[in-house]
Amino acid sequence: MHIIPAIDIIGGKCVRLTRGDYSAKKEYSSSPLDIAKQFEDHGLSRLHLVDLDGARHKKVINLKVLEKLASRTSLHIDFGGGVQSDDDLETVFDAGAKQVTAGSIAIKNPGLLKLWLERFGAEKIILGADVKDGVIAVSGWEESSGCLLDEFLEEKQEWGIKYVISTDVNLDGMLMGPSIDLYQHITSAFPKFNLIASGGVSSVDDLKNLKRMGVFGTIVGKAIYEGKVTLKELAELNNDG
Repeated sequence: MHIIPAIDIIGGKCVRLTRGDYSAKKEYSSSPLDIAKQFEDHGLSRLHLVDLDGARHKKVINLKVLEKLASRTSLHIDFGGGVQSDDDLETVFDAGAKQVTAGSIAIKNPGLLKLWLERFGAEKIILGADVKDGVIAVSGWEESSGCLLDEFLEEKQEWGIKYVISTDVNLDGMLMGPSIDLYQHITSAFPKFNLIASGGVSSVDDLKNLKRMGVFGTIVGKAIYEGKVTLKELAELNNDG
């Protein structure tokens, strides 16, 4: 299992939300680069970078943060938030992202997602399948798509999607444990996906449970910033081989 630490950006600063609520923002650092270097120094090789401003306003806003992190670390960065067009996607890849998470666009412009898969390949595109009460949530989780999870995943599986990040919005930032039932369902019903679990991780035991489940990766955010897990512990669980 790959351990993938998260950096969420608002106004160029490292923040965390609770259940995707922008009014429940907590700032942890004014220097995302310092945080990213700490991850790298502890042997972690991946980073989940989210432009929360971009997700909310439907355009990439914190591109300079991506550029700085990509040019000054060797982290494998997957980027999400505000990517809405071919130009956006090319800009983000040119800035150093290795993968891009396509969430809202998969609902609002699925034809464009298909073109991205054909043009850039399934290794470069991660499907964002964030769930709130069983329904896919979009636009920084501020909107419900009305699309049920299984219907969404069944269609995208036919398109050749390989990587899926799934967050249970109701648990994100709550430090109450991950949505084990959700991930068991996805790994069972859609075994071809490389599933990346996200949201709710509060302890090393949570990570061990997910590792036993066989998920490809787990994103860890608030648990790091609130000291619930140490970077040393994460490095010991990480398997980037």
